[in-house]
Amino acid sequence: MNTTTAPNALTSITLEVPDIADAERFYAAFDLGSQLEFRQSAEHSEGFRGFTISLIVSQPANAGVLLDAAIDAGATVIKPAAKNLWGFGGTVKAPDGTIVKVATSKKKNTEPASSRIDDVVVLLAASNVPASKRFYSEQGFTPGKSFGSYVEFETRPGTIKLGLYKRSALAKDAGVPEEGSGAHRIAFGNERGAFTDPDGFTWI
Repeated sequence: MNTTTAPNALTSITLEVPDIADAERFYAAFDLGSQLEFRQSAEHSEGFRGFTISLIVSQPANAGVLLDAAIDAGATVIKPAAKNLWGFGGTVKAPDGTIVKVATSKKKNTEPASSRIDDVVVLLAASNVPASKRFYSEQGFTPGKSFGSYVEFETRPGTIKLGLYKRSALAKDAGVPEEGSGAHRIAFGNERGAFTDPDGFTWI
C-alpha cells in the first residue's frame, strides 16, 4: 500500500507497564494479539492518564465474558456491567492502571456468548478538540463524524479506531475524576512516522 497517499492509521498500542510478564498475563483475557504491545517503564503517573481503550462487541453476553475474564485476571471494577442509554457495558482498570471499557450497542443477546471483539477503539483526552483535530488531520488522519467535544477518525478494516474527546467528558464516560498528572504511559504505532500530539501523546 502506498502510505504517502492512503489515510494514516493507528496500527498498534504500546502500554508502558511496570512488569511485562504480568501485563501479558492480564491482557491475555482480551487476546488482542499484535495490536497490543508492552514495554517496561517506571515513569510516574497519577490519576486519570488521559485515554481509554474500548472493546466493542456484538452483544451483552460477550461483554460479560470479557469483563469477567478481566476481573478474574486482577482488574478493578470502575463501572459494573449494566444496561445503559446506549446499550450495555462496563469499565475496569487494569493492574497497570489502563482503563478498559467493554461495550455493545445491543441490549439483547442473539447468539451463544463468546469473547470475540469486533472493534478496538482508543479515545484520547484533548485539551482543545478543534486544535487536536487539525493536528491529526495534518498527520494524515481523516476526520469522520464529530460533534462538539468529540471527533472520530475514519478507519480502514483491521486497524484500531481513534477518537478525540474533551478531557472532562472522557473522564466522566470512564467513571473517574478528570485530574491526573505524570506520564501517559502509552504510545501508538502509525504508518507515517514519529510525532507527539498537543497533549503529549507519543506516536512511533
